[in-house]
Amino acid sequence: MEENKKKIPRVLLAKIGLDGHSRGAYVVADGLKRAGIEVIYTGLRQMSSMVVKAAIEEDVDFIGVSSMAGAHLSITQKLLAELKRFDAEDIPVIMGGIIPFSDYKTLEEMGIKKIYAPGTEVKEIARYIFSTMEASCGSPK
Repeated sequence: MEENKKKIPRVLLAKIGLDGHSRGAYVVADGLKRAGIEVIYTGLRQMSSMVVKAAIEEDVDFIGVSSMAGAHLSITQKLLAELKRFDAEDIPVIMGGIIPFSDYKTLEEMGIKKIYAPGTEVKEIARYIFSTMEASCGSPK
């Protein structure tokens, strides 16, 4: 039997560290689900190692990090180190939240694939996820 179905993208959405601002993550999770993307939300106050282990166990196509407390550079450094430690650097990481534009270049140089500012429409995030999946013939891994 020939399978012509497109793979449904799987995104793990995480709040790493002591950042307790969850409303934006909930909005993004709901919007991505409505766009046809499977979302695994890890909840508040996660450690980078927990996020990476969950991403591997859930076989996700993307990790999305919501950062609202100003710790985005250290969070990124720890998360990417954990991805490397678990040989999972092929999982792309996208980020959103209150992140100064002056840090975008640094984050991208560190390995963040896409950064979304407050006010970004969720459909823009969904478009990026779907287009990345299509460009890599079904999986960004």
